[in-house]
Amino acid sequence: MKLKSQVDKPDYKIPTMTEVEAMPWNGYNVVSTFSGVGGSCLGYRMAGYRVLWANEFMPAAQEIYKLNHPNSILNTDDIRDVTGQDILNAIDGQEIDIFDGSPPCDSFSTAGKKSKLWGKEKKYYEKTQSTDDLFFDYARLIKETQPKVFIAENVSGLVKGVSKGYFKIILQALRDCGYNVKARLLDAQWLGVPQARQRVIFIGVRNDLNLEPVFPSPLPYNYFVIDAIPDVLDESDDKITPDNDIRPYAIYKFWKETKIGKSHKKWFNLTRIHSHRPAPTITGRAPTSASQVCHPIHPRVMTIDELKLLQSFPSDFEFMGDVSKQRARIGLSVPPVMMSHIANTVRHQILDKVK
Repeated sequence: MKLKSQVDKPDYKIPTMTEVEAMPWNGYNVVSTFSGVGGSCLGYRMAGYRVLWANEFMPAAQEIYKLNHPNSILNTDDIRDVTGQDILNAIDGQEIDIFDGSPPCDSFSTAGKKSKLWGKEKKYYEKTQSTDDLFFDYARLIKETQPKVFIAENVSGLVKGVSKGYFKIILQALRDCGYNVKARLLDAQWLGVPQARQRVIFIGVRNDLNLEPVFPSPLPYNYFVIDAIPDVLDESDDKITPDNDIRPYAIYKFWKETKIGKSHKKWFNLTRIHSHRPAPTITGRAPTSASQVCHPIHPRVMTIDELKLLQSFPSDFEFMGDVSKQRARIGLSVPPVMMSHIANTVRHQILDKVK
């Protein structure tokens, strides 16, 4: 197949974990909440930040975070039980330049049931709890720790449809902490990630700093699936395994009905990726789910190694657990390269101006 041309762009290359660890410190510190496996934290490290403290409540995510960041402080308490003073004590009173967080967002996902789940307890992977109130605990910790800047990430559904009212309440709660706050819908495909993934990013700057929140400008190019996975169109596919083969399941029929680069006419979250476009949004669904990103020419879902590349994780970043759990953790994570672009913008256009 003849490759489509695009404006000149650098090769798609993600630094290895060893290379990230060797990057010099840029002089700024980060505290992270709702850290998951460490996607955001890794993005900050790629940008030269030092992550002083992180919190993650889910055991499966904790294991992966610790595996890849063995020398980092990871608090595993329920965030509702954590106080700002707890964090300040843990970091010995060091100044927090960025307070990061991705409060659970399942109730606002465009693929979920949205407002029908607000305020209700549901099984959220390993735990049963209500999660749509956790943004207010994030705001509480910002008020108690008073970092220079905060950055929060959430799904695009938070600013769509009936969720808009809830978005405004969250925005006001963050402003009431003493911050100039703005939110913008950013797409990972224009921030170095080979995946179309829209996310709402909140950036708040402490009022006494008298600076405006700033968001990264889109790159003049985007990466395609084939940039990340050069062998994606190989006719002989030796990557089909019992863990990713869809032929025994109903999804196989839907896959055959779906054109390459398109979504299924009924199960719109089922897609066959196009090699010369960014991948659609990676989800954490099980391989047999109809909400699935599938291979363009072979009857399988994407492998764990392929998903890592499409989500911009280093090839040597380790996931653990059965394949379904690994897929879930990847789909729930923040693409590290996307966060590195946001973090670099905040550094150069906000934090460097405070010195």
